[in-house]
Amino acid sequence: MTITNMTKKAQVTIPKRAREATGLKPGGKVSVTVEDGKVVLKPAGRMPKSPFEKIRGTLKDTMTTDEILALLRGD
Repeated sequence: MTITNMTKKAQVTIPKRAREATGLKPGGKVSVTVEDGKVVLKPAGRMPKSPFEKIRGTLKDTMTTDEILALLRGD
């Protein structure tokens, strides 16, 4: 266990050993959750801005409007 200080701006330094073990990178997104009273940090990856961003670029130009709507609705 390593103890670190929290700054007045509520910032903490994640020790190098913890960053390396979890794959956390400087400037990367971090997911922060509370589980059983504990703060859990995980690499978050890229978060989609909207539900449509998940499927952006996956549609083929040959699809009809009805086919696109069926795909978006999950039909």
